[in-house]
Parts: sequence; structure tokens; C-alpha cells
Amino acid sequence: MNYIFDCISLENLQDIFGGPVPLASSSDLKNFNSLLADARVANTQSRYRDSESLFRKALDLQTKLLNNNDISIAETLLDLALNVSNQGRDEEALALFRRAEPIIQDVRGRFASDGDFYPFKDDGNGQNKDGYDTTEWLAKQEWSTGNIGTIGGSYSGATQYRNAISNPPNVKAMFVRESSTDYSQEWVYRGGAFELGFNLGWAHRVTLANLNHLAEENDFKNTEKMLIDVENNLDDWHKKTPLSPTKFFNGLSDWYNDWLDNPPTSEYWKEFDMSDQLHNVDIPIYHLGGWFDVFLNGTLKYYKGVSENGKSKHSRENQRLIIGPWVHGPTNINNNFAGEFDFGPDAAIDFNELRLPWFDFWLKDENNGIDKTKKINYFVMGKNEWKDSDEWPLKNTSYTNYYFNKEINGEIDSVHSGTLSEIVESEKSQISYTNNLRDPIPSLGGNTLSIPNGVFEHTSVDKQSITFSTNPLNEEIEITGPVSATIYVKSDNQNNDWVVRLCDVDKSGYSRIVCDGIYRSNDTPGKTQKLKIDMWATSNTFLKGHKLRVSVSSSCFPRFDRAINNDSEKSNNNLLCGGSNASHIILPVINN
Repeated sequence: MNYIFDCISLENLQDIFGGPVPLASSSDLKNFNSLLADARVANTQSRYRDSESLFRKALDLQTKLLNNNDISIAETLLDLALNVSNQGRDEEALALFRRAEPIIQDVRGRFASDGDFYPFKDDGNGQNKDGYDTTEWLAKQEWSTGNIGTIGGSYSGATQYRNAISNPPNVKAMFVRESSTDYSQEWVYRGGAFELGFNLGWAHRVTLANLNHLAEENDFKNTEKMLIDVENNLDDWHKKTPLSPTKFFNGLSDWYNDWLDNPPTSEYWKEFDMSDQLHNVDIPIYHLGGWFDVFLNGTLKYYKGVSENGKSKHSRENQRLIIGPWVHGPTNINNNFAGEFDFGPDAAIDFNELRLPWFDFWLKDENNGIDKTKKINYFVMGKNEWKDSDEWPLKNTSYTNYYFNKEINGEIDSVHSGTLSEIVESEKSQISYTNNLRDPIPSLGGNTLSIPNGVFEHTSVDKQSITFSTNPLNEEIEITGPVSATIYVKSDNQNNDWVVRLCDVDKSGYSRIVCDGIYRSNDTPGKTQKLKIDMWATSNTFLKGHKLRVSVSSSCFPRFDRAINNDSEKSNNNLLCGGSNASHIILPVINN
């Protein structure tokens, strides 16, 4: 049996361990990196189906290691990772590898692979099919059974998802942790706004780590120093306008400026959107996501797309999904905290306990009953408990409008403290406020990366926003599923952001973010606009005595870039309420 680990960086080894790689010091890491580089499989400069020479390094290393006391390559690589820090053998981590021969592959243009790195371009169903070619070559080797399984998350989740749409016949199962379906909406942009905090930090890390590929030898030190200076001043770089071109990526990672120069509706993004290709997928996939993961919507979209439209009954019936109260990353799954908030001991899981039976069933034909399990496991925040289902969204859902009424609630000293109710005010009204681009409302957690993510106390941000709150609940309310808001707005500027956030306010006044969304409008100044804001999805029980609070604002920085209007620093914005302009949030209320 063979598992393929498509890695963009050594951080993805955490996926292999199901947690941190136990290296004691930077020197240990340097020695291990050097060792692991010898095990790289793919020279991806050209398509390499049936081209065994491009895998010579890995095969040579395998032979060397197998001749060393007949220890498998998998155990040897992991044992070396552990032994350099004298921490002994981690039986749980090694258990995964005792079932398989591992292959670790760098994507094109990264670490030991040749070629040029351009995110997502060569991993899927385009001119180059690097994932397809790798897996099919492996399946033909005499030491392979032809049964291939793949694991990984984040970018290594992207390589899996993109490989799946090319329908490689020898990939029998995948385990994908936290990745995206449409990179224009779930990685680079969201609701038309650029994911600045995440992408600037991510692109910088990728560029610095890949400098051996990118910089000329005689300019390496100067380029490295320049990028380290940028790292030390990222907060200042968040504030620079215009964003494009971001000059320190010029000639190094020009794809970042391509992202900035191509809004999400442009033709450029078509090849990076898999939404209309999921009918090609014919592989059982276990999808893992987090309620506060930056790619949550991509995980849900891929699962739902293949479950409903996969190539065969086999693929449609053998998708599995688990969503926990997690932020992004393998080390955050076996963790009951998301940001500063503790979701209790049941929130933390060892995801090797999910992966091992999954691959045992599909690669080893072990009849362990994994095919008879419920298709979906999800964590309900608030009550902090796990539930399961075979449908998404859940069948017993009542989509319920909660209206933004201007009537004063007064439970918080915000820009305007209105009322949130299932009953709409009959009279039209509007609430006016000023958005100052030089003093934007700060982002505070949520579904992001590179900057603080997850749950933080939100009262300070709520006070800078328009808020609408219920009275304390007389009975609990569970919402599970997709959340959205429909708002009526107008502004004296053409470009504007509209941010809607749902929070759970407990009896002490702690405001816990549940979900949020953003929409960047571009329309005639003064014109009334009806906007639908996708707030992705959640699962949360608002307990008796708690309040639902919705906040509305026009910035969330530096998580998202700012909507620039020529030289205008301020915009006068209006949120319309009541009557035929009844702005509201749509909640998936569960009928228990």
C-alpha cells in the first residue's frame, strides 16, 4: 500500500504526525530538513508519466534505508525526526506508516522540485497534471500494490482536491484537512474583498522559504534581508496603498500581484474554481474542516458537491465530513481552544483515529464498518457536544428571518443599539454612520489565518458597529447550517464594504463570535442596493439567558483590505430597516 504526501512545506509534516513534529531545536530542524530533502520524489519540471528517472532520489534512499536492518522507509524517516530530539518513539504517529510506504512530494518549483511555483496551477486538471502523473507512476512500480491513498491539509489539501477532479484511477481514498474549492472566494478573496491579512503573510512565508529557487546567488543575501525586514514590519505593509504592485514580490512571487490585479469575477480565476468539476470525482474522500477555518466554505462545498454530483454512486455515497470548533492547522484539531475560547475537552480529537480506519478500509479491505457510519459529524458550540447526520444541510431546518429593527434595545453602547426580532417593523427607517478608511474597525479573530483567528471577546468591536440584539432568551435555540444576511444599504461612495457578524452574548456580557461575512459593493453613489452576504455556516446553541447579537460595519482590517475610493478617506453609509427595506439575517434554526 502507498500513501502519497503532497507537501508544499515541512510544516505539513504535522499532518503526518497528527500534531507537532517533535524537533528540539533549530539545528535539529536544519539537520532533519537536509535529511528529508533527500527523500523528495518529484522533479516536476515536465510531465513524468512512466519516467522513472525523475524518482531516482527517492528510490535510492528507499534502498539505502531498507538495507539498514530492513526497516521501512516510513519508520526510518519518522524515527529520525523523533530521535534527533531524544524524545523516543511516538507509537501513534508511526502507526499510520506501518500500514504503508510513504512518499513525500514537493510541488513544482518548491524545495527539491524543479520548475516554477505558481499556486494551484499544475496540481489539477490543466496542461500539467502533476498529482495525476505522480500517483499513476507509483501505482506501476513493482513494490506497489497499486492502491494509493493521499493525506494532507491546507495547500496539501488543495493538491488532493485538484488531483481528485482529474480522476486518477489508482487513488483509492483521500483524507483532506481544511482546504478550498474555489480559490477566488475561499482563499484569495471573500465577498469581493481581498483576504489581506492571510494572503500577505502566507505569500511572504512561501516566498522566503522558497528563496533558493527564486533569488540569484549573488543577490540572495540582500533579498533575504529585504524579506526579513518586511516580516518585521508586516503591520506597516498592511496599511500601504495601493496594494498592487506589492513591490517586494516583484520578480519573486509575481503570482501575488496577479491575484491583486484580477478581481474575483475575472476570467483569470476560472481555472482555479473546481465548483463545476466535482462531477468528475470518483474517490472516497474524508473531509475535515473547522468552524473557524479560513477554508471552511471550501470544505463544505467540496463535500456537498461530490455527495450530490460525484461521478458514480460509489463516490457519492462514500464522502465523509467532520467539522469541529477549530481554527486552521493540524496542531489545532487535538485542542479544545479556538483563539482564546475553551470549547471543552470533547472539542479535541486525535485525527489519526479518523484516518487509520478510513485507510484500513479502503486500502487494506478491512471490514471495520467505516462505510456504515453516519456521513457527517459536527460540533455544536454553546452546548459543546458532537452530533451526526447523513444530510447537509440538516433536514429538520427552519430558515428563520431575524430582522434589524431600529427600535432602541440599548443593551450595548454601540453606534446604534437596535433590536433583533422575528417581527419586522412596518415603517421604513435608516441608520447612518461614517466609515473612516484611516481608522478602520479592527479585525478580531474569525475565519482567517496569518493573523489572530478563532474566538475573542468581541464587545470592543461591537461598540464600533451598529448592533441589533434580542432580549435574553427564554429557551435555547440551535442553529446549524448555512447563514446569510440580506441588507438594504446606500452610500455616498461607489466602493464600500459591508460586514455582518453574529455573536452569542452570555449572561456575563461576553460576546463570542459565531460567524460573519463581507460584501464589497460597487454601485452608483446614493443608490439603494439590496445585498446578500454569505456568512458561510456554523453550528451553535444559544443557551437560555443568552442573547443573539448582530453587528453591521464597513471595515474589518487587516483581515480584509479597505474599499478605496480615489482620494476619499471617509464614506457616509446608511443601513435601511423596516417595511420593504427590511434588512435581516437568515438563521438555520433546528427543530429538535
